[in-house]
Amino acid sequence: MASITQIAFFQDISDLDLARFEHRCLWKKVDEGQTIIDFDDPSSDVYFLVSGDVRIQVRTAGGREFILADLREGEFFGELSAIDGEPRSANVTALNRATICIVGAALFREMLASSTIMSGRVMRLLARRVRELNARLLEHAVLDVRHNLYAELLRLSILRPQAPPARIVSPPPYHHVLAARIGCRREQITRELRAMQQDGLMQKARGGLILPDPDAIRQRIGQKMQETG
Repeated sequence: MASITQIAFFQDISDLDLARFEHRCLWKKVDEGQTIIDFDDPSSDVYFLVSGDVRIQVRTAGGREFILADLREGEFFGELSAIDGEPRSANVTALNRATICIVGAALFREMLASSTIMSGRVMRLLARRVRELNARLLEHAVLDVRHNLYAELLRLSILRPQAPPARIVSPPPYHHVLAARIGCRREQITRELRAMQQDGLMQKARGGLILPDPDAIRQRIGQKMQETG
């Protein structure tokens, strides 16, 4: 039988008897491409990713979509509607087959009220997400497509263990996905990635996009910020 203690978020919560709440949680499997939460939906459950990945997107009135984040195993989403009771502000879609643990809004709030450890984790997560959104908002306000792409690739990258300080974006993202992340056209992404290759800022490899000198990219972003600030 599945247990919420296998979810990273619920581990080491010593001030909460999880057994009291576990039987009130639901477990569900979702398929790749399945919509888990739709924009403006009145539901208020919180979803914990036991396995798999999901994508969070917002949609404009004209139907254009903007990617906010991809979440991985151990992360959760839907907490805003559980806290304030408002309709969903984003769309969440499964990127692959996933297993989710569903916690109702009332149960989620009860758990937060019963555990200072759990409530502290949620507050820190919300604070981190606000800071990340603030950083992206500033970038979109003052940077052009090229430097927005630089910043997004750095965010998506991880350290390349065999060749630090180089970083790698793996798997290599589709151009239309990068475009949806920074709010531009796919053709612009194609052009800017080509320019990055020519400038030696990016190398294409079978496993991903390699950023051989991340500090050089950060320096260019910083210079652009100063120019536009």
